[in-house]
Amino acid sequence: MKLRSIFKFPILLVSLIIVIYLVQLIASERVEVVELHTLNNEGEEIITRLWVVDDEGYQYLRVGADGSGWFDRLREAEMVDITRNGRRYSYSWTTRQSKSAQINLLMRGKYGWGDSFIGYLTGGRDGSIPVELRLAQ
Repeated sequence: MKLRSIFKFPILLVSLIIVIYLVQLIASERVEVVELHTLNNEGEEIITRLWVVDDEGYQYLRVGADGSGWFDRLREAEMVDITRNGRRYSYSWTTRQSKSAQINLLMRGKYGWGDSFIGYLTGGRDGSIPVELRLAQ
């Protein structure tokens, strides 16, 4: 009997991790997702799937206050490519910290409970950094 009890906790823990992963996957992929194309140190293309919102004629991504690998790669390039609705375009970009509250509100409105859930998993949206994308001419 004791041997069976020993295995219950790891099985429950693994099950919980799988459920959280699946809910996160559903939360992040159920509404529009764009693909950001960046290059790693070896020059290989890395594709990152991200949420996007539109505001005042521009598109916005959002990175957490503690940064991210995709944001580190983005900072190495003046121009980036984004695939949205199956079309790939080049953009210049800049951060717009002053729009953080507005972009967070738009993300919450567009992505709903998914934004709340991912925010809970990542420690919240305070200090997040909006990345404004400007279509290259």
